[in-house]
Amino acid sequence: MKLDTRRSEISLAVVAALATAAAGAVPSTALASKAPGKYLAGDFHNHTTCSDGSTSMQTVVKKSTDKLDTPWGLDWFVQAGHGGNGNRNCTLVEDESLGTPAFPYVEGQGPATTWAGSIGAANVKGNFGLTSATPDTPLSTRANPSMWRWQSLQEFQYPLMEYLYAYRGVPLFLGLESVVAGHEHSSMAVISGQMPATIHSTPLPGAPPYMALGDATALAQWSYCFDRGATDNSRGGANAWDCSVTGSLNSADPSWNSTARKLFPTGSGVGSGVGLKGHNKTVEAMKWMKEFHPKGSYYVPAHLERAGPFNPDGNNGFNVEHLRNFNNAAPMVAFGFETQPGHHASDQRGEYTVNRNNFFGVRVDSVGGTTYGGTGVYGAQIGGVWDALLGEGRNFWFFGSSDWHNRGMFGTDDRRSTQDFYPGEYQRNYTVVRDGADPKLTPQAIVDGLRSGNTWVDSGQLIDRLAFIACASYPGPAARTNAAVENLAVNAAKNGTDIAVAGCATMGEKLKVQPGAEIVVSIVVRDPAGTSYSPYSFPNPSLLQIGINQPMNAPVLDHIDVIGGQVTGYRKPGKPGYAGEWPRDWIDSYLIGGAPSLASVPAAAKNTSAAVIKTFNATTWMPVAGDPEFKKMTFRIPAVASSQYVRLRGTNLPAGVPWETDADGNPLPDVWTNSSVVNPSVPGATDGVPENGNLRIKCTTVGTSVPSNDVVYTGDAIDGCPEHMPVVGGSKYVALDVAAWADLWFYSNPIFVEVRGSTRVAGVK
Repeated sequence: MKLDTRRSEISLAVVAALATAAAGAVPSTALASKAPGKYLAGDFHNHTTCSDGSTSMQTVVKKSTDKLDTPWGLDWFVQAGHGGNGNRNCTLVEDESLGTPAFPYVEGQGPATTWAGSIGAANVKGNFGLTSATPDTPLSTRANPSMWRWQSLQEFQYPLMEYLYAYRGVPLFLGLESVVAGHEHSSMAVISGQMPATIHSTPLPGAPPYMALGDATALAQWSYCFDRGATDNSRGGANAWDCSVTGSLNSADPSWNSTARKLFPTGSGVGSGVGLKGHNKTVEAMKWMKEFHPKGSYYVPAHLERAGPFNPDGNNGFNVEHLRNFNNAAPMVAFGFETQPGHHASDQRGEYTVNRNNFFGVRVDSVGGTTYGGTGVYGAQIGGVWDALLGEGRNFWFFGSSDWHNRGMFGTDDRRSTQDFYPGEYQRNYTVVRDGADPKLTPQAIVDGLRSGNTWVDSGQLIDRLAFIACASYPGPAARTNAAVENLAVNAAKNGTDIAVAGCATMGEKLKVQPGAEIVVSIVVRDPAGTSYSPYSFPNPSLLQIGINQPMNAPVLDHIDVIGGQVTGYRKPGKPGYAGEWPRDWIDSYLIGGAPSLASVPAAAKNTSAAVIKTFNATTWMPVAGDPEFKKMTFRIPAVASSQYVRLRGTNLPAGVPWETDADGNPLPDVWTNSSVVNPSVPGATDGVPENGNLRIKCTTVGTSVPSNDVVYTGDAIDGCPEHMPVVGGSKYVALDVAAWADLWFYSNPIFVEVRGSTRVAGVK
């Protein structure tokens, strides 16, 4: 019987240092001091009814971390709803099964109950908002007020999260999806005060109330001070917050509001500059985090291509220069982007689409027009924005998220979806955590892991282990054989750890070498046996196009690309090559049957040295002896003369799959599996596309176990094309969750190689 390792729990035990595996290859004095870390899966962007989600905090915590009832349970979890305000009390549970001694089910109430209907309108704090005609009107005087996120985080969400951490024994903390001044959204957190060690030794109460031992005051203050949606001017009431940043203009800034003690950019219409003012406010947020919480905060722009390019007169999008500005202001805080968005089951994957936005009457595409194999164009395009940032040697890392809100047309317990997947169900950030032996993982250990860049991102359980190692080799006693480095990688992959060996590096690290060194690169992955968390057992329709019969819930890794690029140093603000907008017509070439060229991309947003330098597949990788789920592959980069980096991507799709991959194996735009209406370029134009008009891949399998849409399905064996697939001309077509489960990718973060005498990799220690 086949071991179902694809569903198996990754042990939290940390093995001994792996350097001994290289005995005989390098001297024992070469051991590094770095403690070994464990790769643990997590999610930091999702929603509850406190913002615009559909579930309580208890439900999303249970669904995301439980490894029995929901077997995709994560190892760590950050709950992070939108900034601004919300009308519903997400701390109330749906039913008695979710109640706990300190937070029991309340008859007649649930997560859709308003704050006024649960705690009473008089207990909602803050003022109506600076944009109101009566800015000093207390919210408590309104019959049904929304609560500012700062109060929700500080007084309600944090105590519950702390209690659940102790009660369930799962590493948790609170973050925020900020509504970004000058842009769209960003996943962030300030963890100071959250989850003190005393919660693990303090008895839990057997009845309400639960009195928190820690606090989320720092996160709440950030929300008040810097979230675009926080138009409150109350200074957090008794908190008396001041949002000043040392060395900044503060009250001398024209956007400063003296009552609120914070920047409040204003303006509307063409030429208002509210986007530029807003961006400047967000840079101030980076400076504030660096000044007050440099190790206890992170800031990761979310689905950053979705809202189109940056709009200087609105609050839309991010260009490459804005990412550079954030990273320059606070490199330990603004260290990456969420270029693999959630919403993979949506009728527009990632909620990216052509002609999505309306900037003063002109519709603008999401940057790139759509996602590419579920990833935004900034991360998916070789030689694009991400490679431009890596080509500077910046600490700027790739992350993904669930962005959980709801199941679309299905209930929250159904396994099918026309909108979102639960955290961990489809996407996972595998992040190295250095106190992984302790099940009471601290928020600091998780944030340190994210900051390190030692993360890889997987969709659809394509792989569940990865070791990616580069080691220096020199002639003579300092020589390393391929077998020695490969042995390190095999042991690391089997144990789910990184490495701690001098002269070697892994993701997010740099390897310092002398000119002429050979770099031995070894990659080991596990393509697990058994089934994934997909509820579909019928053959993958995308692969059926090319004669491959492979169950949707048993994906097979087809190939891995190694992508390399040169590091040429930081680009300076105000100089050529620092700022530039991604071409707005990028998707157009695909829509007429061609492909765009990097020649149209401004120098600031590309790195033309980036390219696939090696591809491995079943004919070139080797199974690990005694454990063929693990695949090993090793190669050498000879006689390096200049600083560079290498990174990985892999997929279940071969090159040349119609409507999915091009002849070189690059992901094609997901527009061909997006069933939504495409708006015309300008209102009234005739270049829109009707619902289902772009669909191209038929779903033809007729099964014997295909539930109707009005039945709640909780199993994992739908053996034919489901009933909710779009129908065109009498045929079902691939879209929604089937499109996501059919098209899987993983991405690693890079390993840098810094060659003495060449460009310094300044951003990576």
